[in-house]
Amino acid sequence: MMPHSTDPSPPLQNLEADVALRAILEGTATETGQQFFAALVQNLTKALGTHGAWVTEYFPEKRRLRALAFWMDGQWVTNYEVDIAGTPCERVIDTAKLVHFPDRVLEIYPHEEELKAAGAVSYMGVPLQDTDGQILGHMAVIDRRPIPEEPRAHAIFQIFAARAAAELQRMRAEAEAREREEKVGRLLSSAMDAIIELDHQFHITRANPATEKIFQCRAEKMIGQDFRSFIRSDDADRLLALTDELDKRPEGQRSMWISGGLTARCPGGRLFPAEATLSRFELHRRKFTTLILRNIHDRIQAEEKIQSLTAETELLREELQSLHQNGALLGESPVFRRVLQDIAQVAKTDATVLITGETGTGKELVARAVHAASDRRERMLVTVNCAAIPATLIESELFGHEPGAFTGATKKREGRFALADKGTIFLDEIGELPLELQAKLLRVLQEGEFDPVGSSRTKKVDVRVLAATNRDLAAAVKQGTFREDLYYRLNVFPIRLPPLRERGDDVVRLASMFAQRFADKMARSITPLNAEDIRRLTSYGWPGNVRELQNVIERAVITAEAGKINLDRALPEVLQADVPNDDRVASKSDRILSAKELEELERANILRALDAAHWKVSGEKGAAALLGLNASTLSSRMKVLKIQKAR
Repeated sequence: MMPHSTDPSPPLQNLEADVALRAILEGTATETGQQFFAALVQNLTKALGTHGAWVTEYFPEKRRLRALAFWMDGQWVTNYEVDIAGTPCERVIDTAKLVHFPDRVLEIYPHEEELKAAGAVSYMGVPLQDTDGQILGHMAVIDRRPIPEEPRAHAIFQIFAARAAAELQRMRAEAEAREREEKVGRLLSSAMDAIIELDHQFHITRANPATEKIFQCRAEKMIGQDFRSFIRSDDADRLLALTDELDKRPEGQRSMWISGGLTARCPGGRLFPAEATLSRFELHRRKFTTLILRNIHDRIQAEEKIQSLTAETELLREELQSLHQNGALLGESPVFRRVLQDIAQVAKTDATVLITGETGTGKELVARAVHAASDRRERMLVTVNCAAIPATLIESELFGHEPGAFTGATKKREGRFALADKGTIFLDEIGELPLELQAKLLRVLQEGEFDPVGSSRTKKVDVRVLAATNRDLAAAVKQGTFREDLYYRLNVFPIRLPPLRERGDDVVRLASMFAQRFADKMARSITPLNAEDIRRLTSYGWPGNVRELQNVIERAVITAEAGKINLDRALPEVLQADVPNDDRVASKSDRILSAKELEELERANILRALDAAHWKVSGEKGAAALLGLNASTLSSRMKVLKIQKAR
């Protein structure tokens, strides 16, 4: 219910337009927003002499008006809201024109309760419109006396309606801007990436909460600082160049993904890799830069771990495929018992072990036995054949490389030493390691650290080293092909594997075990070795040692007749073809061959295989396959025996 007034002064009486206009202007000139509307309605009632005036905001979807300011009988009417249906305001809104009912307004709107309650006699209202003609609200005055038709009053009314519309439009725009800013603020606050705004001097002007977390520094401490102090110096120079490049681009294309990312720096000095995007914009003729950073340290670590596990899995797969239970550690001879005793003594220590012996004596199986009996057995045993890797790649294979370290290095790779961390690495054919890499290996043995190829970062590892060779490393040291300091560092605990010819009856034990294993595998039944078989096996020199014995017995089982192994086809023909007549008689009486004779027998046998394979070493029909050897082992023996293809 609106309050009543009995003011006898009629509205617009003695209206002086200039005075009224000036009074309203002066009353509202310094006000904006809600204060402007309050001052407007107060000054309207005073200048026009009416009982009341109000300014409302229009909501078209509800067809309702809500008062921004309502002054009646010298008092404020608060929280006023009305449905326009059946009111004079409806005509104002629908016609978008000034509506004036000078007298008897209740006769025109007999059911309008608000007008009845106010005792209204006259009404004048005008719409508030934006520049597009959209209705924003309306402004009106009412009185309990007639309001005469007065063109000057209409003019004043419309002038201030336009001013009220402009202010209402400004307030709405301001509210929308605040809403957008709040949304942007919520967006920035909820972002997981660091979003940083820089001015034209690259000083930080704004930073979201994620920036604080990523850089481990409060935003207020970062504001005003030069952002270039938060990245590596070479990246700071690159950032300048990239912003210059963006400034040359047309509007709308001034953003880019920073290839390779940036290396960011926390105030404490910790560096971390970051993906980054860069954009440029202008505001009030000043240039600004927006950087979005994402710390990818954890992701890189995860990727490296995945690569490491993948490489580890591949290594294990390769090792499982190459691992043969060939019984090389089976034996009862005194010399072989000494080997088993050495393994038991050194396994529990972290001492470096140098395993020496001829080809095929089982050096890798000894390394596996040392690792299996050590405290590192739960970790990896990584095997590297130094003779099988090209000299140009062995450094990368051992120590890993960074992307771009050399042609073809498209991604980071972990080396074998990194994979063997906390475990054991077995360096087979260590004598074939290039001289320039021996210094790096010595550093790993002494300091436990190395630098991957193409990297400035030193890696620390805890690796036990086992090495093996069939070469005379002491002689290689004298010849200058092997570092003396590395030799002594490797030779902490030497284990010499005796050749099969020195192991006496172990030949028979191994042959029997191999024969039974292959017979079971082929689902065949064979008879035990007879006296002739034993004589022939023990009289042969076995230049290929246990590996050659295994291959001979496998061939003998394949060609067995009536359950009896066939050594006639299995044993090398060199026994019959290359031994002089007088020596054949001696061999039948168990003559012991000299090392030189055995070397010549091996040389002749390898040459025969090479000729049969047309000097093809590896592959299905290569000499290595004919001899039952690994291609790398055959290549190593050819070097030792100085076997070269004639030009």
